[in-house]
Amino acid sequence: MSLPRIVTLIVGLIFILGLSLWLIDSLSRIYWQLSFYSPFLGNLLLLLLIVLVGALIAAFVYYVLVIQAGEKRSRRRRRQRDEVQIPTAKPEAASSSLQLVRQQVAQIQDEVARLALLSKSQEIEAILARGQIQVVVFGTGSAGKTSLVNAVMGRIVGRVDAPMGTTQAGETYCLRLKGLERKILITDTPGILEAGVAGTEREQLARELATAADLLLFVVDNDIRQSEYEPLRTLAEIGKRSLLVLNKTDLYTQEDKAAILAQLRQRVHGFIAANDVVAITANPQAVELEDGEIFQPQPDILPLLRRMAAILRAEGEDLVADNILLKSLRLGEEARKLIDSQRRRQAEKIVDRFQWIGAGVVTVTPLPVVDLLATAAVNAQMVVEIGRVYGCELNMERGRELAVSLAKTLASLGIVKGALELLATALQLNVGTFIIGRAIQGVTAAYLTRIAGKSFIEFFRHDQDWGDGGMTEVVQRQFQLNRRDEFVRGFIQQALARVVKPLADKSEVIEEDISAEGEDRRNNTSRDSTRS
Repeated sequence: MSLPRIVTLIVGLIFILGLSLWLIDSLSRIYWQLSFYSPFLGNLLLLLLIVLVGALIAAFVYYVLVIQAGEKRSRRRRRQRDEVQIPTAKPEAASSSLQLVRQQVAQIQDEVARLALLSKSQEIEAILARGQIQVVVFGTGSAGKTSLVNAVMGRIVGRVDAPMGTTQAGETYCLRLKGLERKILITDTPGILEAGVAGTEREQLARELATAADLLLFVVDNDIRQSEYEPLRTLAEIGKRSLLVLNKTDLYTQEDKAAILAQLRQRVHGFIAANDVVAITANPQAVELEDGEIFQPQPDILPLLRRMAAILRAEGEDLVADNILLKSLRLGEEARKLIDSQRRRQAEKIVDRFQWIGAGVVTVTPLPVVDLLATAAVNAQMVVEIGRVYGCELNMERGRELAVSLAKTLASLGIVKGALELLATALQLNVGTFIIGRAIQGVTAAYLTRIAGKSFIEFFRHDQDWGDGGMTEVVQRQFQLNRRDEFVRGFIQQALARVVKPLADKSEVIEEDISAEGEDRRNNTSRDSTRS
């Protein structure tokens, strides 16, 4: 209950209580007078007084708790209705999506990749500007795709009754439907499920064309096979508006045709509507008449044309916009992956630099135990720089908080001890006993800094979120990835060059200085003895 409502309730109750006391005082005098002459009338007056006071209290509480709450809900609903905006039209949404993609593409540093994606975005924008509807005919080579295109176009545009593999590339034709202003481009694709390397390449081209379609006509000539069902379902799941076309129905009886249609509708139930499964005969078989004359029936594609026209009239604008949105999303995802890869490379360079800086700090000032808290300032700067790569501006205080928090997690999980043991064993195989004692702390600090840095990369990649498993799961996963034998061998080789060799060189200089100092002392002693 809100504070104003509580205050109103208290003030109202005080007012009612004061009024009640006044009424009680006034009516009590009347009561005593009435009870002296007639006890029954006095008791009746007292009962009415109690009922009146109770009704006043109940009415007030009801008003405050119920009526005001209802009025508040009504005001909220009116405010929500006022705030509701008319949904943006899909063409406008498609244009906005393309603009966002161009902003992503501008962030890509690789010029070749950036120009390639920019070219694709310009192609998509040109499609949106032209407003053409792309209809793609898709299916196996024997299903009669080219016959369907010929029948729809009303003329021979492709070779029919040809062996599989005749359609080598997508062939596009312009179609006009009555009552539809938009131009329709209908594309005949190579058949799928053809044998050989060439067949696989043609199928890949067909799938690319199908993915770019505004409306897909998937052609079969019998009950759909599993090898046909899978690509159809995949295309429907990514948002392709699809018609399933049963061709060559002149080869079946009416009963068989009805049974196959029913079976097809059952198989695609859930991703293709029943009325989007249509039966046609694109290239009917010639019939020999009784007099020996050959009769060539006309194609029966009217059910398909009617369904196409209904869809394109009702959904044409949305189909084009939906397809542009889908293409924009795919292009945006491609750009996002390139940007993510670019950022990861930059962040990994930062981690590589700071891991050896941390090793140098610990090597110069050895500690009783290896502890990332000792290099918190170094790691805080690393966190800030990684965050900057991912567009997150952090101050040093926030960077230090994150670095200390992760350092404590490393220690609590036993990763510090595990890293120490892992690297000590690896170093003993490559370094002398004198050097290893001084080197192991620095190498281990570098290793732990690397795990911390890799963990922070994942943190910033996911918009400063550790995920469902939290920091613990991310750190453990990075430790497992960085303890593999092939990585440890490469890391030790770098450590030998960056940490151990400088220590060894410094030790040799110290030993030479000690030897020279000892020699000077012996010479001085000898000269003193001679003088004596």
